[in-house]
Amino acid sequence: MSRILSIDYGRKRTGIAVTDPLQIIANGLTTVATSDLERFLLDYLAKEDVERIVIGLPKQMNGQMSESWRYIEPFINRLKKLKPNLPIEMVDERFTSVLAHQTILQSGVGKQRRREDKGMVDEISATIILQSYLENRR
Repeated sequence: MSRILSIDYGRKRTGIAVTDPLQIIANGLTTVATSDLERFLLDYLAKEDVERIVIGLPKQMNGQMSESWRYIEPFINRLKKLKPNLPIEMVDERFTSVLAHQTILQSGVGKQRRREDKGMVDEISATIILQSYLENRR
């Protein structure tokens, strides 16, 4: 089997997570500057066997798309042109940042490290999106 990659797209930073090759466990991979995202993904996809990409769908509580959709949609369109045979799926990302913050607090990460490592939330959010996708697929 091949991996599934998850993206928590942000205007400044983007969190990325992947499954193991058996698609059992979601693991945080990294956080990259969004300006470097396409290059990072193309490099990663050239080295790793990825079956599909899952991207967090930014919805508001009322079900409407949030403001950030206007940044995500062009990225998805570019990615589809670059990798037309790679399936892309969207997963509702409501509450992932809240869950990521709770996870960090419960893990005992100190206040100083939380302040310094802003990308930690993005990577954990991508992991939560991917884990949600895996659970819903089963």
